[in-house]
Amino acid sequence: MWSLVWSDEFDGPSGSPVDSAKWAFDVGGNGWGNNELETYTSRTANADLEGGLLVIKALKETFKGSDNITRDYTSARLLTKNKFSQAYGRFEARIKVPYGQGIWPAFWMLGDNINTAGWPTCGEIDIMENIGKEPSIVHGTFHGPGYSGGNGIGAAYTLPNGQKFSDDFHTFAVEWEPNVMRFYVDGLLYKTRTPADLPPGTSWVFDHPFFIILNVAVGGGFPGNPDATTVFPQQMLVDYVRVYQRATPSNMPLLFTDEGSNRALALDSVTLKRDPFSVNDLNNFSSDQRTRLILLSANLDLQPGDGPSIVAAQADDGRGYIYPLTVEWVGRLPNFDWITVVVAKLPDELANTDQALISVTAHNQTSNQVLVSISP
Repeated sequence: MWSLVWSDEFDGPSGSPVDSAKWAFDVGGNGWGNNELETYTSRTANADLEGGLLVIKALKETFKGSDNITRDYTSARLLTKNKFSQAYGRFEARIKVPYGQGIWPAFWMLGDNINTAGWPTCGEIDIMENIGKEPSIVHGTFHGPGYSGGNGIGAAYTLPNGQKFSDDFHTFAVEWEPNVMRFYVDGLLYKTRTPADLPPGTSWVFDHPFFIILNVAVGGGFPGNPDATTVFPQQMLVDYVRVYQRATPSNMPLLFTDEGSNRALALDSVTLKRDPFSVNDLNNFSSDQRTRLILLSANLDLQPGDGPSIVAAQADDGRGYIYPLTVEWVGRLPNFDWITVVVAKLPDELANTDQALISVTAHNQTSNQVLVSISP
């Protein structure tokens, strides 16, 4: 199970700077290796808290930075370097991106050994990049020696029905564990990467702590430069950044239990009550009046288009009999997109037992067994 180990909810007074205990700033207008056009500053004009959000603003203004370079745009680049870094975990943020040709928002990470190892040997993990000319697409990419820059190992996720990422908030996450990275948008796993995806002769450099970066670039080789259609100012709104860790990294589906016990964290899908569950419930408004359980699982990766058929559930009555449960729905828990909800119907055969051990199987991996009590 994932445990929250670091977060910023950006709940300070409107107009105030970001928490300096958590964030530092990169500043300057040197192009940042990408021929970018902005000068990054630490001013609240470019990054502040507003209404419970971090707001990073890209402005069109002539500005000379502390490096004595004059540029026509300003923005901000926040990072947790020397304040927080972690090897492995789930790194997620809820973000509403800006829009427009030449605008380049990103939520990403760099290896904290960058000062000694240099880039790209330190490693780079891009959890979310979006460019203005692709309003419906975000990219998840990682870079290392021999697979950097335009040769980074990437994947794209496209919103359905022509929706634009700038129209609303979306949750972007990577689950990074030994020898695997899983990229998510709004709880949907859209790409899993492993060392098998690397070019021959190159090495996986994602085995040490990384720090977090949030920025909005203007121009550069990837997005191209602003044009007459680009509107300024532009702003990226960040609701939160959260980092989770689990004691034992695992891909196995994990059904939640009460702390210190094996009793399932399960609810009746209609009454939302905990066990004991009756198999046949007059309060259930379905045609068969059979109880459906809501089971909560971590590590159960849903890919776009996945439905109930990818999950199997079963009950062990403890007397040597195992019965299948009909899985009727799977999906993500709102605001906790690392938790998968499984709705399954209790079978009639459990009516004559007082408890059962429930487990689920997905993608050929079987979860732990969790206990539910059955009432007559």
